[in-house]
Amino acid sequence: MEITQPDDFHVHVRDGEMMKLVTPFTASIFGKAIIMPNTTPPIRNVSDATSYKERILSTLSDDLKKTFQPLMTLYLTSQTSVEDIIAAKQSGIVFGVKLYPAGATTNSDSGVKNIDDVEQTLAKMEEVGMPLLIHGEVTDTDIFDRESVFLERTLKPLLLKHPNLRVVVEHVTTKEMAEFVLNSNHKYLGATITPHHLLYTRTNLFKPPHRDGTALNPHLFCLPVLKGDEHREALIKVAISGNKRFFAGTDSAPHPRSSKESSCCSAGVFASPVALEAYAIVFEQNNALDKLEQFMSHNGADFYGIPRNSKKVKLTRESWKVPNNYSFTSTSSTGEKENVEVVPLMADSTINWKASLV
Repeated sequence: MEITQPDDFHVHVRDGEMMKLVTPFTASIFGKAIIMPNTTPPIRNVSDATSYKERILSTLSDDLKKTFQPLMTLYLTSQTSVEDIIAAKQSGIVFGVKLYPAGATTNSDSGVKNIDDVEQTLAKMEEVGMPLLIHGEVTDTDIFDRESVFLERTLKPLLLKHPNLRVVVEHVTTKEMAEFVLNSNHKYLGATITPHHLLYTRTNLFKPPHRDGTALNPHLFCLPVLKGDEHREALIKVAISGNKRFFAGTDSAPHPRSSKESSCCSAGVFASPVALEAYAIVFEQNNALDKLEQFMSHNGADFYGIPRNSKKVKLTRESWKVPNNYSFTSTSSTGEKENVEVVPLMADSTINWKASLV
């Protein structure tokens, strides 16, 4: 089957040698991608975003540079000024500003501690039409309840105060949030859903593939964390509904194997190598392949007010085994070379869809 080339409205491509490895996986299938700004240091202004975009494009072949567009974002902090928002809107390369509650996820220490601290910035974003992209969790409650508490404590008051603010709730994971986005009267509200939150529940987090028994699977640990069956079912329901508020955002967030298989596991799933195939698996399992194109290729572009892609991608029924890992060579601070492995979503699994750009 062929569909309009999709876009990824939430992806982490990192920086340096890791970026050289992972970015082509996104660019070879997706036409555009919203690039998350939680690098070290964060992407705080247009100058940072411009440099980061140049580094991203430098990792790609000449052909992919012609077909892939990174859509840049800024990292919202208490120091983000009204002038920063105006410059971002005028730049033509910045498509959103990301709200990370401080301490909520990877490289979020510079995030917002109190949303009232950025009120003037949010007002200017509302005025100029700059989307606010939200990691929708609090950090002071049970990890499985963080999103639902954020909904009541922060999101609902925010939308009442800013009725014309364009808001994307990123990587929705709960029934409560999915149903709120679906039924809200807020005019400019959207949400991304990852492939792993559609495929798995928290039970899978404690059931490594290809093994019997119970043990932690670090490669499925992400934030927001995987939830229970009722939440996964709610996400599938809205994803396959055709509702225009929901669209694909892989939240592909690679870490070295050594950082995942460690005593302090980093949060993130490297989804890019199998992202479109993983979404197709979910839609097929739920007899909704006819809705895949809208979710992957139409809804997000329409929400952001950008053109849909003119190219096509082909999904072929082809059995193939996802590699155990992908790797790159890194140079340590002492000058030594080391091989760094990154484990993808569905590693070592045989799947029956294969995506390619037409």
